[in-house]
Amino acid sequence: MTAWTTFAKAAAGDDLNAMFAALCELTQQEIGAKLFTVMTFDPETRLASRRWSNMPVEYPPGGTKPMQPTDWGARVLDRHEPFVAHVPDDFRDYFPDHELIVSLGCESCLNLPVVFGGEVLGTLNCLDLAHHYTPDRVAHAARLVAPGALCLLMERKLAHGGEA
Repeated sequence: MTAWTTFAKAAAGDDLNAMFAALCELTQQEIGAKLFTVMTFDPETRLASRRWSNMPVEYPPGGTKPMQPTDWGARVLDRHEPFVAHVPDDFRDYFPDHELIVSLGCESCLNLPVVFGGEVLGTLNCLDLAHHYTPDRVAHAARLVAPGALCLLMERKLAHGGEA
């Protein structure tokens, strides 16, 4: 069974964790990601929350953090553009946990905004070896926005008692 088929089957159900796990598998198949997390984003409050992680011990789901004005936020959350860092020096100033990221063998990242109806629902955060996120991989990652949107819309639906 392909990762796309696995995702489609998970999306047909109501198990959000299964959907996120299938999205992770799909991401790993399509562009690769040693560390994969999904963040939600509320544009009104500018609060972000980690909803899912393939390394829940190191990066547990839960909790919120305010997204202060930064170059990263302007790019990803306001202009809806991916953020790509090829080596740790590229993300050190934006990620206070950069030492943990590097300790996990991750030296590059791709933060992909998931935009639906002109609104950022959240981000798919992919981290891997240095220089992993080439221009071709970044372009290919656009295929992950729709499945990411399905997951984040389901998250929103479940958070509001079943209403989208």
